[in-house]
Amino acid sequence: MFQVTTLFSQAEKTEKELRENPKPSDSEIEAAKVLVKEKGDVVAQLKAAKASKQEISTAVDELNRAKEIVSKLEERFKLKPGIPRKDDGSIAFENDFFKRQAFLTVSGQLQVETYACALSSVYTFGPTFRAENSHTSRHLAEFWMVEPEIAFANLQDDMNCAEKYVQYLCKWLLDHCQEDMEFMVKNYDKSAIERLELVSSTPFVRISYTKAVELLKNVTDKKFDNKVEWGIDLASEHERYLTEDIFKKPVIVYNYPKGIKAFYMRLNDDDKTVAAMDVLVPKVGELIGGSQREERLDVLKQRILDAGLPLEPYEWYLDLRRFGSVKHSGFGLGFERMILFATGMENIRDVIPFPRYPGRADL
Repeated sequence: MFQVTTLFSQAEKTEKELRENPKPSDSEIEAAKVLVKEKGDVVAQLKAAKASKQEISTAVDELNRAKEIVSKLEERFKLKPGIPRKDDGSIAFENDFFKRQAFLTVSGQLQVETYACALSSVYTFGPTFRAENSHTSRHLAEFWMVEPEIAFANLQDDMNCAEKYVQYLCKWLLDHCQEDMEFMVKNYDKSAIERLELVSSTPFVRISYTKAVELLKNVTDKKFDNKVEWGIDLASEHERYLTEDIFKKPVIVYNYPKGIKAFYMRLNDDDKTVAAMDVLVPKVGELIGGSQREERLDVLKQRILDAGLPLEPYEWYLDLRRFGSVKHSGFGLGFERMILFATGMENIRDVIPFPRYPGRADL
């Protein structure tokens, strides 16, 4: 995740201030405190002498100004260059803008689950940010995601929705963007329209992760760069081989090992896999990732702990289960990957107006 912080700019501002106006010495602060005492004595004397209200009020104003000067001097005296730290050396995030650690979103999913439990069927569409140091033709540091969340839905419902959604998008492009697609066929990918027609009209293949690994391990006509064995996160070369060479159509792989999937995905009865699914398509590989969400409070808490994560930041998310929930599912579709798949372009950086990726954020 990308961390959001103002601590660096605050530190630069503090260092500049200290250069231009060094923090006060002990003697300056002591002199200011002496002045406060003197002003206080004046106020006391005026009150004892039953002076006029105007005289006392003027003296009190001078005392308050003297106290304010001491407060500001003491505050400046505490200024230190660099990032503020606690006594144990850790960063003092309570001095940060949000008074805690904060990050750019990698997904709107956790938040949109609250909407689904209130409104049933919802979606979010917005930018997401991932600090993955990947330079492939399929990855961006900033990209857009369409993320539906469906109440009362299990994994089967989730797969049905994902398949129908992709088919709808393909058909919509054929019905409304024929001229654009013909341009892509002429200039970039001769099979673009044919691919959309195939996907929009053909049922997707559905296989378990275990079956997918079995099929890939039996491949003899290709040597994969990444070794295939149960428990690995399928690489793009594996995903594309399944959809381009073995089945020659979109494939939905489901029931992945729990060790390679997120804590919020529902644990299956075998205690080895989770109710997760990925939609794989030609040219791209993974287009959609989704799952049935874990609705059991005790299981979800243990999954968070098993992932080595603290419970505190997720208490609001646990409350959804703690105070009653329903089974629900959802998925995320990478918008740029869908454009990549539809047009036949080779690099995802060419289908977003301002591509940002490792080493490049000047646009």
